[in-house]
Amino acid sequence: MSTKVAVVTGSNKGIGLAIVKALCQQFEGVVYVTARDIGRGKETVETLVSEGLKPMFHQLDINDFSSITAAAAYFKDKYGGVDILVNNAGIAFKGADTTPFAVQAEVTLKTNFFATRDMLTHFLPLVKTGGRVVNISSFVGSRTLNQCSPALQELSEEELVGLMQRFVEETKKDEHKKGGWPDTAYGVSKTGVTALSFILARRLSRERHGDKILLNACCPGWVRTDMAGVTPNSATRRNV
Repeated sequence: MSTKVAVVTGSNKGIGLAIVKALCQQFEGVVYVTARDIGRGKETVETLVSEGLKPMFHQLDINDFSSITAAAAYFKDKYGGVDILVNNAGIAFKGADTTPFAVQAEVTLKTNFFATRDMLTHFLPLVKTGGRVVNISSFVGSRTLNQCSPALQELSEEELVGLMQRFVEETKKDEHKKGGWPDTAYGVSKTGVTALSFILARRLSRERHGDKILLNACCPGWVRTDMAGVTPNSATRRNV
C-alpha cells in the first residue's frame, strides 16, 4: 500500500499550523509543513517534533511558479501524488496599513486568488482516488458570493479569472466602486477562491467522478492569528 500524504500550504503558523497539528494527530500518513521561508519552516517542524508529532517539511512559495512546479514534481515522484491538499497560504493587509488600495488589491489577489489557482492547476491532477482538497477561504467570501446573482455563481474558470483581473485593473483607476466592486481586496480575493472551488468541484464531478475526490472551500470567521490580529476589530472593513 502506498504511503498517504497530506500537504498544507503556508503552515508554519496560524490556521495552517493548527491544521498540521490536527492532521499529525488524526491522519494515518505523512503530513507536510510547507512555507516559503526554509528556516521558519524547519523551525516549525522542530517545535512540533518536540511536542511528540512527526511532520515533514518542504519549501513552497505559492507566489513562485517554479516553486509550485518543483513541489508538484517532488510529491509526484516520491508519493505518486497527494491524498490531502489544504490551500491555506494567504495574506491580508492590516487595517492601519497606508499602502494605496490599488497596490493592496494587486498584491492580495496575486497571492490569495491567482497563486492559489496555480496551486490547484498543478496539484489537482496529483490528488489520488478518494483524496480531499480544502481551500481556506473566508466567511467574507462565502457571504459575498451568496449575494451574487445565479449567473455570477455559474461562471466558467476563464470568466472568473477575467473578473478578478478586471477588479485589479479598476482599482488602479479608482473605478472599482463604479464597476460594482466592494472596497475590500481581501473580500474579493476570497470570493474568488470560493467561486473557484465551486467551479473545480463541478469539474472533478464530471471528469473524475469515479475517483470520489471531495473539494471544498472552508470559510472560517475571525481567528486570532498574526494575519487577522488579536481582536476582530484589528482590521478595517476596507481590508477584510
